[in-house]
This record gives sequence, C-alpha cells and structure tokens, in this order.
Amino acid sequence: MSNCIFCKIINKEIPGKIIYEDDVCIAFLDLSQATYGHTLVIPKKHFENILEVDAQTLAHVMQVTQKLAKQIVEKLNAKGLNILTNTNEVAGQTVHHFHVHILPRYDEKELVIEFNDHSQDVDLDEVYQKIVK
Repeated sequence: MSNCIFCKIINKEIPGKIIYEDDVCIAFLDLSQATYGHTLVIPKKHFENILEVDAQTLAHVMQVTQKLAKQIVEKLNAKGLNILTNTNEVAGQTVHHFHVHILPRYDEKELVIEFNDHSQDVDLDEVYQKIVK
C-alpha cells in the first residue's frame, strides 16, 4: 500500500530505527515510545490487521516478538512487558498494517491498560453459545 507509513519504512522510503529484519518481518522502535523501548514488529507483506494475516506469517511474527521481548527485557532492565495488537479504530488501531507492540514496563503507572469488570452485566453462557456455535 503506497500510503502506508509502515510499508514506507519496510521499503526504506522513510527512516526507522530498525532493530530486527528478516525476509518475513521487520521490527523498529515506535516513534511514540509509550514506554522506554516500545517496539513494533510487523510483517513485510501488508495485512490490515490480525484478522487478515495468514497463520504462517502470524506464527513467525510472534516468534520474533518473543525473541525481541526477551532481548528488550534483558538489555533495558524492564520489570515486565505487555504484548499488544489493536484491530480497527474502536480498539485503537491507527495504522492499518498488522503490527504487534512490545511495551517494556518499568513502573505500573507509566502506562495504563485498564480492564473493566462487566461480570455483573454479561451472561457468560450466552457469550459462550454465540462463540462456539
């Protein structure tokens, strides 16, 4: 996709702080640096999101994500990390090229990812039936 910023980084049309690259994927530091060492891992082939990426590419991206996550935790002395992908605008996706965020964590308050408890409002049996049938 000619107007995709990630495709431009892959094609070296714009610079990026690339920390890993192979035939299938590339990883680079996120400009926002939501946390120190915030890294994106993306396939070189353009897929809109995780719902479109093929299983083989997804497996490779996740293997690279794990390898880099271990390296980032060790080299940057992170206390933990979040691995995250957003799908569609409602979930916070702003670049429509599948990517995985590696977010090293040093302090629990530096980045807030909040899960709300809706257990009183949701019938788990109903949700279960909709998903498995």
